[in-house]
Amino acid sequence: MVCSASCVKLLKSIALTLLVAGLTVAQALAAAALRPAVVPQDFVVTPFGYYHPSCINHLAKGDVLRQDIKAIERANGITQNIELCAYPHYLADGQKVMADAPAPKDPPNISHAWIEYASITTTGAYGQIYTEWEVPPSPTSNDGQTVYLFNGMEDSNDVVTIIQPVLGWNSDYSAAWSIAAWNCCVNGQVNEATPAHTNPGDHLEGYVFMNCVKGTRVCSSWDIVIVDEESGAFSELLDTSNYSQQFNWAFGGVLEVYNIAQCTDYPPPDYAGGIGFHNESVLNAQFAVVSNPAWTVTNLASGLTPQCSYGGSLPKQVTLTY
Repeated sequence: MVCSASCVKLLKSIALTLLVAGLTVAQALAAAALRPAVVPQDFVVTPFGYYHPSCINHLAKGDVLRQDIKAIERANGITQNIELCAYPHYLADGQKVMADAPAPKDPPNISHAWIEYASITTTGAYGQIYTEWEVPPSPTSNDGQTVYLFNGMEDSNDVVTIIQPVLGWNSDYSAAWSIAAWNCCVNGQVNEATPAHTNPGDHLEGYVFMNCVKGTRVCSSWDIVIVDEESGAFSELLDTSNYSQQFNWAFGGVLEVYNIAQCTDYPPPDYAGGIGFHNESVLNAQFAVVSNPAWTVTNLASGLTPQCSYGGSLPKQVTLTY
């Protein structure tokens, strides 16, 4: 029997489908092998560790996190109480953390998931951080890894929550880049705004800023926004709570990963050998610009595998290298 042209096309299509299915299974197996054995398979990777799906709150446009009543006010008027998460969560290394346990302070809340970061602190408080960066190319290998790149703020004296605009690969969208605004993790609950798809090469702006009058050190209302300037896509948490935090710890750039099996699981670095966060702008609580922020790069990769020449530099911008 001679296969016709349409027959050949059909067979090729079937072969491609089987190949893709095989690769998907292989990637899933690789991710399962790298995930700590103590972490249940239904737990989801977030920028804060592995969480049970019931403890991840998805906020749509118009939804507001309320500190005073510990609830989410939905845009349709419904109020959803934020109860204590009924499950523990797990750090990147598999360490089990109960929902009501205090968060570790260095690195904040997520152990060695943070590979490297640039930060500054103040004895007062910050009112805004603004950062630009480009979406890097997708990694050349896929072992089921997740890569996060973001800026943000915390209270170094009493870590309760972190507010951050995040770029993630293989997080909200499989084998693709996406952006989302996050506020985590009071009562063991993760709060994520509606994510949006983004593409390699797109220019991002990510910022958090307080909605109080200048001079307010503990502001109860913050906006977290990340925007794709090419597509117009964005993700935002507006009027979100600080949970009584005085944000005195600002992050100019953070590289956080899960399930990295080889160095090619990272996105290909740019000309500077890493990922550049530029046009950084930090305001203090008086809304005055912090001139020449004294960023310090912290490398947390010691003893981790694989080793990919981690580091950082600060020539007019924050560059995290690998």
